[in-house]
Amino acid sequence: MSHNQLDQKSQAWSALFSEPMSDLVKRYTSSVFFDKRLWQADIAGSLAHAEMLAAQKVIGADDLAAIQKGMAQITAEIESGQFAWKLDLEDVHLNIEARLTQLVGDAGKRLHTGRSRNDQVATDVRLWLRGEIDLISGLLTDLQKALLDIAERNVDVILPGFTHLQVAQPVSFGHHMLAYVEMFARDAERMADVRRRTNRLPLGAAALAGTSYPLDRERVARTLGMVDIDGYPAVCQNSLDAVSDRDFAIEFTAAASLAMVHISRFSEELILWMSQNFGFIRIADRFTTGSSIMPQKKNPDVPELARGKTGRVVGHLMGLITLMKGQPLAYNKDNQEDKEPLFDTVDTLKDTLRIFAEMVGGITVMPQAMEQAAARGYATATDLADYLVKKGLPFRDAHETVAHAVKAATSHNCDLSELPLTVLQGFHPAIEKDVFDVMSLRGSLQARSTLGGTAPSQVQAQIARHRARLG
Repeated sequence: MSHNQLDQKSQAWSALFSEPMSDLVKRYTSSVFFDKRLWQADIAGSLAHAEMLAAQKVIGADDLAAIQKGMAQITAEIESGQFAWKLDLEDVHLNIEARLTQLVGDAGKRLHTGRSRNDQVATDVRLWLRGEIDLISGLLTDLQKALLDIAERNVDVILPGFTHLQVAQPVSFGHHMLAYVEMFARDAERMADVRRRTNRLPLGAAALAGTSYPLDRERVARTLGMVDIDGYPAVCQNSLDAVSDRDFAIEFTAAASLAMVHISRFSEELILWMSQNFGFIRIADRFTTGSSIMPQKKNPDVPELARGKTGRVVGHLMGLITLMKGQPLAYNKDNQEDKEPLFDTVDTLKDTLRIFAEMVGGITVMPQAMEQAAARGYATATDLADYLVKKGLPFRDAHETVAHAVKAATSHNCDLSELPLTVLQGFHPAIEKDVFDVMSLRGSLQARSTLGGTAPSQVQAQIARHRARLG
């Protein structure tokens, strides 16, 4: 049998049609040149299916041995780059099946007993995504650890905390870094949650209605590690839903979008902080570029590009939701369009997390610039108000009193702490000389020692908590 005959025979519907598919339609409908990355998942699913078919006496032991031998050779060919991917065979599944039949004959044809490409592709994508989620979870851990390292080195460094991008109150730079640790910890939780729903077996649903063959779907689930938290096999319970569900892909892309939003927020701060107007940090040269015309420039290309790639990932989420919104049950060819946005989301998130974990390790903090900026912004005004409350004033009255003091400091072009005691006492007689300890940046920092606050003792406690959590 010629290769062309083999390719035509592999198209199970070919006998029904009176003319071949046009080259344009072949290119339009083919997915092999992007879904071939599913090959390992496809082979794993096929081997688990074949083992179950043999155990159920649907195929013989000789067929199983031939399939296993053929798949081992195909694995070697793909890994060595010798495998010939063919456009005519549409997708990764038919390419592997055609090569298997070429290698082992009828045993390769029997492999597809009791399954359809509909449940096969749903299984492959789930298996592949499960592995990618595991890698992403590890990368989220790496980034959190990098943030913990820089936080621990800068617990006592004073940063102006902002609201509305206006100086609000002094915070520990380490405390600020821990805010992102919290964000990425939630991202890891979401990934773990998505993984549980991804790790369910569609195989055995066949095209849409199940199959008349005596399949043991739970056996296949166990073989593939598709089990719940208690170790019981996790199997999609409705055949129609099993082949058409892409919730797991949408959920993953939603979780990835949130992770990228967190990256983007961090990027925006890094970009601001390294500008000459702030000068709070330096980013290592390997993560920046120069200007083609302005020799003095050092551009934060990595954070800027990550900020831009966030829009790309969020766009994929919108695309997947739109893809699914009008589909009737069960499988539709529309679902072929799920892979490219899903694949690109995975690639973008993995690359971004890797580079950010490394970039965070190369950040140089400029404490003096940060502290000077905090001092310029009347960052301890709230501390003065709290001081007056402790002296017996209602908070609203204290707030009004401090507003007048800030106005005076502004007119004298000095900080609150630089106003003479006699001037401060003119705003309220309860003010005494101990007010200067309260209004110092470091005093303000130390005072906020409630759980989750910015006091260095609290920051150290939070760092210890995160390190214990991450191991």
